[in-house]
Amino acid sequence: MSTTTQTVTESLGSLKVSPQEIKEIKVEGPYKYARFLPSFDPSIHLPPLEPFEHVDPGHIALNDPTPQSFLEAGDVEELTPDFGSEVSGVQLHLLTPRERSQLALYVAQRGVVAFRDQEFIDQDPEWQLRDWGTFFGRLHVHPTSGQPKEFPELHLVYRDSKGTANYETNERLTSSVWHSDVSYELQPPGLTALFLYESPASGGDTGYADQRAAYNHLSPSFRAYLETLSVVHSGVEQAELSRKGGRGGVVKRDPVENVHPLVRTHPVTGEKAIYVNPQFSRRIVGLKIEESDAILNLLYHHIAQGADFQARIKWKPKSVVLWDNRITAHSAIVDFARSGGRRHGARITPQAERPFLRA
Repeated sequence: MSTTTQTVTESLGSLKVSPQEIKEIKVEGPYKYARFLPSFDPSIHLPPLEPFEHVDPGHIALNDPTPQSFLEAGDVEELTPDFGSEVSGVQLHLLTPRERSQLALYVAQRGVVAFRDQEFIDQDPEWQLRDWGTFFGRLHVHPTSGQPKEFPELHLVYRDSKGTANYETNERLTSSVWHSDVSYELQPPGLTALFLYESPASGGDTGYADQRAAYNHLSPSFRAYLETLSVVHSGVEQAELSRKGGRGGVVKRDPVENVHPLVRTHPVTGEKAIYVNPQFSRRIVGLKIEESDAILNLLYHHIAQGADFQARIKWKPKSVVLWDNRITAHSAIVDFARSGGRRHGARITPQAERPFLRA
């Protein structure tokens, strides 16, 4: 069957997709990163994800006598005493396997790290995925997002003056939606990388919250109770938005629901973190609806309002931001929509272990 290409000139949330249509975002004039613009192909049907064994490379660095030696030639600025760092003078694409393991441990400790002035962005995407990405875990293909035609493992973010290809709505007072990426998967992501090909002159920052500190701020008795609970995480609503024509209208893999502990343990550092988010967490197993909603909403507000355990990353050209999805929540800040700027980037999302709680 033939296919057609449609230029997106309005919000993708209002587009309807026929079974044969491929949606592509086009931009006017020459654009260096045009090959990485989102496309939505409804003919793609992926099988369910199978479980796999994950060994975090950060374990190796635990026995390294100088586990931060990869930073020796760089400059490090701490965004807060315990959470978030900015690094300049270190090129990610030049790191050796030993240094990558050190990096995995460092990101697990700091939560989120922004690396500035990176040549990483213009490396061969095959290298970015097969060499870099797979070092940290099995690459995840997002079930509903736009992708470059050639590289389905690149999860794309895109918004310009004409619309968005992101999982966004305008039905709330704020654009902020704190979440951990695809937490509905049986084995959600660990160390994750995001880089922007183009960003607005101002705005479009990303906020990060430390889920370890969010846990530690709670009273000991409440923490003990939360550790007895498990939560259903669902990708159904995300898929339904696409099936109704939102975001590009494709569902590449059938949605899943999985149950994870409300508090999880990081496999390398042993630290505990809250593991819920309003985007994908749905209910606490075994509680009445009102009980579940009360606890989840308390935690959502706690995470969103916890300025003392949050950091804000400002995007600069050639920045690569790495974070550990197991211990952080994040939200794009869509404060540039009326300015006409373009925010276009790619996420490399290696999956990690199934969430667990170690007593």
